[in-house]
Amino acid sequence: MKEDFLEELFQLIEKRKKADSNDSYVKYLQEAGTSKINEKILEETLELLEASSETTKDKKEKIIHETADLWFHVMVLLSNQDIELDEIVKELQSRFGTSGHIEKASRSSSEEEK
Repeated sequence: MKEDFLEELFQLIEKRKKADSNDSYVKYLQEAGTSKINEKILEETLELLEASSETTKDKKEKIIHETADLWFHVMVLLSNQDIELDEIVKELQSRFGTSGHIEKASRSSSEEEK
């Protein structure tokens, strides 16, 4: 069910790329380009980090809100780069069950080979 919603949201983002930028925030970001989308991702990331560092009673709600903002903007970036959600899922699946330390080390050695 969760994956279905993310796919539904991604398809809505794809659809909104074709809308008028006065009516669609997604279209506005797409037209503004990768730099603007990256700026929004950085902004949302910083807001998430700030929320996670708080000690207030509504910390959890703030983290949820900022994570949703971040995920949305990452999905806009993926759409802008013509990357499907399935491609990200396949990458995560290929790492499933592998220690993060081992996976990172394998990336480092394969990057050195290039």
